[in-house]
Amino acid sequence: MRRFLVLQLVFDVILPLGSYYGLRALGLSQWWCLTLGTLLSLPWILYGIVKRRKVDVMGLFTLSIIAVATLLSLVTGDPRTLLVRDSWLTAVIGLWVLGTVPTRRPLMLAAMRNVFLAKGGEEAAAGWDSRWETDPAFRRKIRFLTGVWGTVFTLDAGVRVACAAMLPVDTVPTVNTVQWLVVLAGLMIFHKRYITRNGLKA
Repeated sequence: MRRFLVLQLVFDVILPLGSYYGLRALGLSQWWCLTLGTLLSLPWILYGIVKRRKVDVMGLFTLSIIAVATLLSLVTGDPRTLLVRDSWLTAVIGLWVLGTVPTRRPLMLAAMRNVFLAKGGEEAAAGWDSRWETDPAFRRKIRFLTGVWGTVFTLDAGVRVACAAMLPVDTVPTVNTVQWLVVLAGLMIFHKRYITRNGLKA
């Protein structure tokens, strides 16, 4: 997990920001800085596909978003098209998470079951499944938690679009990165406190 988080920090935060502002300092245009910075994310995506030894749907989706955004920016010549790219992925994830809320398998039900399975084995996972089948209050809590994650991701995408449209291009990478770190930290803090107070912690 620590290795995964370090790699994610490097490829999702340090390299994109460092490359963008480093290349800008060398005199490259905003479009080229954003495009070349995007290429640095490809090893991270390919790493996920190779590690799992199968075609990863999310990885392919991310690659398609990168390709489409790059082509559109070539046509329009507008670097803001590349800035909006990340919001597409976040919006789709958020809407997908929200779409699981009314189903029999909300995202957090499956995600947290894996935690119980890892910590307590099959017996703990079976107990988790049993609570879902027999406890209406438990189902409401899981659906609420899933809804919070989906709503926050969707709103985050909207804020990213607004930033890309209104802020100076050179400030958007920093603003988006800081915003994402704050949103993610806030979600994790809320998640931990919620599951502790509501008896959902493994």
